[in-house]
Amino acid sequence: MALTFDDRDGVIWFDGEFVDWRDAKVHVLTHGLHYGSCVFEGQRAYGGVVFEQRRHHERLHESARILGFDIPWTVDELDAACEELLKKMNFVDAYVRPVAWRGSEMMGVSAQQNTIHVAIAAWEWPSYFKPEERMKGIRLDLAEYRRPDPRTAPSKSKAAGLYMICTISKHAAEKKGYADAMMLDWEGYVAEATGANVFFVHEGKIVTPLADRFLSGITRQTVIELAKKRGYEVIERRIRPEELHHFTECFLTGTAAEVTPVSEIADWRFTPGTISLTLLEDYMKAVQPK
Repeated sequence: MALTFDDRDGVIWFDGEFVDWRDAKVHVLTHGLHYGSCVFEGQRAYGGVVFEQRRHHERLHESARILGFDIPWTVDELDAACEELLKKMNFVDAYVRPVAWRGSEMMGVSAQQNTIHVAIAAWEWPSYFKPEERMKGIRLDLAEYRRPDPRTAPSKSKAAGLYMICTISKHAAEKKGYADAMMLDWEGYVAEATGANVFFVHEGKIVTPLADRFLSGITRQTVIELAKKRGYEVIERRIRPEELHHFTECFLTGTAAEVTPVSEIADWRFTPGTISLTLLEDYMKAVQPK
C-alpha cells in the first residue's frame, strides 16, 4: 500500500519551525478549509536545487495578495526554508509544496483577524503521468466544467479553491480511462488541462492559448523561452476547439507534468513529434542545477 500523506517519516516546515511530519496539523475550523482562503505553489527540486524557486515564492506572495492577505515570511526566508527542508529530508530530486492559509480565529466569510499560516512539505514524486504513457502521448478528455471568467474569480492567483473544478474534471476523465482533461474557458476557447498549460504545433509553429484568463505557468514561460532559443515561432492566441484537427502535435507543461506529449484530446488525434520531444529534452536539461 502506498504511503498516505498524513503518515510519513520526516519533517515539515510549519510557521518557521521544523515539526515532525505527523504533527503538522490544522484545526477542523480553519478558515482556509471552509472558505478556500488558501494559496499554494508546486515546485520541483532537481539535483538538490528547486528550479525557479524565487519565482515560485514571489508568485505565492502575489497569490496571497490577490486573496487579500500578506504572507508573514519574506521570499528570502521561504527560499532558505525550502533549502533547509531538502537537506533535512535528504532529498535530491523531489516535489516541494509551499502553502499559505487563513487560520481559525474567526469562522465566517469575514476573517480579517485570522493568523496567516505557512507550511512547506517535500516528498519524492516521479513524473505526474506514467512514464510509458508520457512518451507515447497521454490521452485527455474534454472537461465538462470551464475556467471561470476572471471577473468572477481571481484567476491570476494560484488559489486552492480554483482547483475544485480541476479535481472534478480529472476524476471524471480517469473514470473514462483518460489521463487528464482539457478545459475550455467560459467563452468556449481552449484554456488548459486540469493542472498544466497546453501547447499545439501547426506547420512547424507552436500555438498556445493566450494566458490572460488563467495562470501562466512558470514551466509554460520556461518552455516558451526554450522554444524561441531553438528558433521556433511561438504564437499566443485564442484557440477554438474546432481548430484542433489542424494541429499535428500537442503537449502539456507544468511543474508536475514537466513537458508531456499528448496523443489525443476527446476525438482529436496528435502524434508526439520532433518539436514536443525536443522541448521535453531541452526542459529536462534546463532544470538541472548549473
